[in-house]
Amino acid sequence: MGVYAIGDIQGCAGALYALLDRLDFRSERDELWFTGDLVNRGPASAEVLRFVRGLGDGARVVLGNHDLHLLAVAAGRGRSHRQDTLEDVLQARDRDELLDWLRTRPLLHHDADLGFTLVHAGLLPSWDLARAVNLATEAEAVIRSPANTAFFDHMYGNSPDHWSEDLRGWERLRVVVNAFTRLRYCDVAGRMDLRQKGAPGTQPAGLLPWFEVPGRASHDLQIVFGHWSTLGLWHGGGVVGLDTGCLWGGELSAARLDGKLSFFSVPCGAQQPPA
Repeated sequence: MGVYAIGDIQGCAGALYALLDRLDFRSERDELWFTGDLVNRGPASAEVLRFVRGLGDGARVVLGNHDLHLLAVAAGRGRSHRQDTLEDVLQARDRDELLDWLRTRPLLHHDADLGFTLVHAGLLPSWDLARAVNLATEAEAVIRSPANTAFFDHMYGNSPDHWSEDLRGWERLRVVVNAFTRLRYCDVAGRMDLRQKGAPGTQPAGLLPWFEVPGRASHDLQIVFGHWSTLGLWHGGGVVGLDTGCLWGGELSAARLDGKLSFFSVPCGAQQPPA
């Protein structure tokens, strides 16, 4: 059996199939982990959702910011953006089945046997595994509940910009979800700057990639993530970054997690110019 983690697909079904051929993937034998952002900006979001959902227990998926945006738009609580390509899901005959399945995906997956933790974007420096699991579970319960429409009303926004045990209500949930699905840079105190999207070295002084903050409480984990296309393929310091900009004409990448860590990529045709 092989266990492979795959970076952000964002509706690029053709690239996904090409990568699976490259891996010699067999659904009866192998397991796939997906870093989130299965949908949006690419041409075939519904097709990707159907394929991954059809893998059943052979797929481990965490929610990304584009996945949550789809759920918010479908609930009538999010505003579509000019670059969105969500209509094939929103108008699909199996729309409800796809959205119900997506809504129940977690924000974090941890496999103690393999020794890897899967998230879409990152973990705040003060969060160890136990704290991250508890906060993910707390937010997942709301996303999956009948109250999720109210959550989507309050999901968008960049503040508060840091975690505090004193946070309550929608602000607490917004910080948790932003960290799991949007984090790239923060300062040494864990304050997020969600506006910065460039590669390391382009950020303002005082900001660090979340995984380079000194004393990070999750330093003992091997964390697999996506989300950061300008970072590209990244391995070191206890993290594996797998978003290699497929949507922008880069590559779709995978890492084999069982046994010796190894990497695979296929080229992608550009679906949209880089944002």
